[in-house]
Amino acid sequence: MPTDVEMPILTAKDFASDQDVRWCPGCGDYAILNQVRKVVAKMGRRREKTVFVSGIGCSSRFPYYMNTYGFHTIHGRAPAIATGVKMANPDLDVWLVTGDGDGLSIGGNHLIHMLRRNVDVNMLLFNNRIYGLTKGQYSPTSEEGKKTKSSPSGSIDMPLSPLSVALAAEASFVARAIDVDRALADVIERAAKHKGSSFVEIYQDCNIFNHKAFDYATDKASKLDNVIYLEHGKPLVFGKDRNKGIWLDNSRKPKVVTLGQGITEENLLIHDENDEKHAFMLSRMSYPDFPEPMGVLYRIKDDCYEDLLAEQVHDAIVAKGAGTLDTLLESNDTYTIEA
Repeated sequence: MPTDVEMPILTAKDFASDQDVRWCPGCGDYAILNQVRKVVAKMGRRREKTVFVSGIGCSSRFPYYMNTYGFHTIHGRAPAIATGVKMANPDLDVWLVTGDGDGLSIGGNHLIHMLRRNVDVNMLLFNNRIYGLTKGQYSPTSEEGKKTKSSPSGSIDMPLSPLSVALAAEASFVARAIDVDRALADVIERAAKHKGSSFVEIYQDCNIFNHKAFDYATDKASKLDNVIYLEHGKPLVFGKDRNKGIWLDNSRKPKVVTLGQGITEENLLIHDENDEKHAFMLSRMSYPDFPEPMGVLYRIKDDCYEDLLAEQVHDAIVAKGAGTLDTLLESNDTYTIEA
């Protein structure tokens, strides 16, 4: 009897669950969901080998809408649970979906430690710069002066840069994309192929509580002057007419320049995905002073936590034997409490 069974080729529709999608009409989450379904199908991923983990928030409904395994977990604790899933089942394809509130406020601690450990989990952080699920309070990424129900006089907090946080946490893959941009699928696919923690910030429109927060990056008439698409080994050129670029001045600080005024593409900064300092500089470029980078900022190869753990366990077994639970409980590391 043959044991090999030919598996059917799955499509994006095969990754759609039977649950009604309950996001507000026009929400950017729909576009992200559609792209993720297409990417996992294109890459030949299997539903029984795929897990989506989320915390709390609008974005965290994501596991319900994927026809895979999934966990809708605890506010801010999704990275810890995703880490546990990967440790216990290293062969699984683990995805983590979070938002700017869930991931960077209550979950900031868990996020940075998953990234620094380089657990092989694909993290998608939906950034709409607002708390949408709880009806419009300012979030860790809301701009200074943002007037909301929890900051009626305007936020006085300095906003976090998700990309800068990820880089400082030693993530081995850091990228950014926009919910309605065709480049989103390519970024997600590259993140999924990366071995290690991948972090993708996705600008996502909350059309109810923070509509058009990223209009400068999505409006067809202006977006090409306000974003810069990154290509490894290529000069940082942008603009509707591709006549602008990023140049380093004498103090090694980035500066927007216009081509043709004594400056050519050969003078511009070259994008290097493997240069951490270069990536951090890009992460600090923000509108309106600079075009905002879209694509892969940083990518390196590094050891994964689950592989190092498996190696450590293997070495311990070789050195000391497999052991039993009874042996552990009856070991010498005990003490007696006397009455």
